[in-house]
Amino acid sequence: MRFSEMPYSRPDVEKVKQKLKELTAEFRGAASYAAAKASFVATDALNRHMESLGALAHIRHTIDTRDPFYDAEEKFWNAAAPELQEYLQAWTQALLESPFRAELEAEYGDVIFLNAELKLKTFTPEIIPLLQRENDLVQEYEKLLASAQIPFEGGVYTLAQLAAYKNCVDDGRRLAAWKAEGAWYKKNQAELDRLYDELVKLRDESARALGFKNYIGLGYCRMGRNCYGQADVEKFRAAVRKYVVPVADGIYREQAKRLGKEYPMSFADNALLFRSGNAVPKGTADDILNAAGKFYDELSPETGEFFRMMLDCGLLDVLSTEGKAGGGYCTGIYDYEVPFIFANFNGTRDDVETVTHEAGHAFAEWLNRRRVPLETVWPSMEGCEVHSMSMEFFSWPWAEEFFGDDTRKFLYSHLAGSLTFIPYGTMVDHFQHIVFENPQMTPRERHGVWKELLGQYMPWMRLDGEIPFYADGEGWQRQHHIYSFPFYYIDYCLAQTVALEFWSKIQENVSDAWSYYLKYTGMGGSKVFTRLLSEAGLESPFDENCLRGICEKAGRWLREYGLSGIE
Repeated sequence: MRFSEMPYSRPDVEKVKQKLKELTAEFRGAASYAAAKASFVATDALNRHMESLGALAHIRHTIDTRDPFYDAEEKFWNAAAPELQEYLQAWTQALLESPFRAELEAEYGDVIFLNAELKLKTFTPEIIPLLQRENDLVQEYEKLLASAQIPFEGGVYTLAQLAAYKNCVDDGRRLAAWKAEGAWYKKNQAELDRLYDELVKLRDESARALGFKNYIGLGYCRMGRNCYGQADVEKFRAAVRKYVVPVADGIYREQAKRLGKEYPMSFADNALLFRSGNAVPKGTADDILNAAGKFYDELSPETGEFFRMMLDCGLLDVLSTEGKAGGGYCTGIYDYEVPFIFANFNGTRDDVETVTHEAGHAFAEWLNRRRVPLETVWPSMEGCEVHSMSMEFFSWPWAEEFFGDDTRKFLYSHLAGSLTFIPYGTMVDHFQHIVFENPQMTPRERHGVWKELLGQYMPWMRLDGEIPFYADGEGWQRQHHIYSFPFYYIDYCLAQTVALEFWSKIQENVSDAWSYYLKYTGMGGSKVFTRLLSEAGLESPFDENCLRGICEKAGRWLREYGLSGIE
């Protein structure tokens, strides 16, 4: 079935609550494992249906945030999801207390029980109004970004549409685009500050109501961190500063030489990797999707079948249009056993990286689409991001299909960007830890923290006030994960580290690297992150030697890569 034909209707929340109560009672009263399993599977089917309806409403809302019907449906789910959580928690409690736990673990694995223990820590009926308000504030933030209409050179652009000009080869024009974007954020500064201030306080209040010292503990439980904790993240942060920041700093110093700029450079100049311009994909959005089709057809039979299905069923929406929410994502529509990819193409290399990244998520979901229960389709989020970030690197042998004459620029830029991203992403996480340790900070104090962290993690950024929004330490407000998905961002950094392991294997033998990828991805969410890695024969990013080895190999490749003839 094509996406456009998938029906949506608002569920009756009271009936769903009653059904969950009945299934929980059946499960508790089961006299045999067969009876308990029947209730377990029926509950999973109900969860899949509800997730599918929520996904359909969310996708259609983000495609056009101005659509009044789906705007109302998004508000409905903002209120309904926290209400249903009370009944889902009762089910979770019953699962943990089941006399058939050993049989369930034998058939479905122990991850569902590890996650159940975390879920019980994240909810009490007392916080339902807080969760509902949190959802509404996130929707307000995302609608604010989607509503941006930025005047530039006689035209008016959304944030996504302006991105191409922020990479323009002309220094003056590029700087003007960065200033135009920054001016829009400055104009909306009070609202951005208000939204985040209220979100921080709401999340802190929820955490304290649940017995946590602050939101950090609750945030880790919400993220499903079932095999590592804050100390492990702090250790990873230290390794990033020790190994990755120096390599990234060297990359930007070389870039300054190529551009004829003084180091450190402005935010606008750091965006331009080559004096002749950044790598850009050849052709239209359709050309990029056609190139992706060739890549997936030739990579493996599984990826070929998967991507043809995505195209045939209209499961990609990639053009940047007015009213469309920013960013990109992949989500599952489980009733139909299909994923959906949402993106905002803007004519930059990000278009290719986005379609390969999100297709990595989508392929993993499709490969594991029939796993029961639903929560074992996907691993925790850092595990999911390994699927996507690694898939980007598997496209390298087909890079010329996407980039033509700009292929060498792309390969250098992609690897360099993968390394320089890790300090930024780690800084995002560090910033959030400080914010939630000090929830009473003022907006100005938060901006000060971000500016101070820039000096530690991104010393190649010149903070001279040329682009006030960024130079004043306010650039974090464009990172929607900070508002919408707290503590998510370190998952990208952990996953990028593993993806660079795949990059290293791809340099040696693509087929062998793909066998590692299929082994890792084929396990879905049946095991915790660190165990998925070990069973797939991969190193853990929490091992300092992993980052050190990656930095040595990737840094050497970048230093030795031939850029002759490229200005």
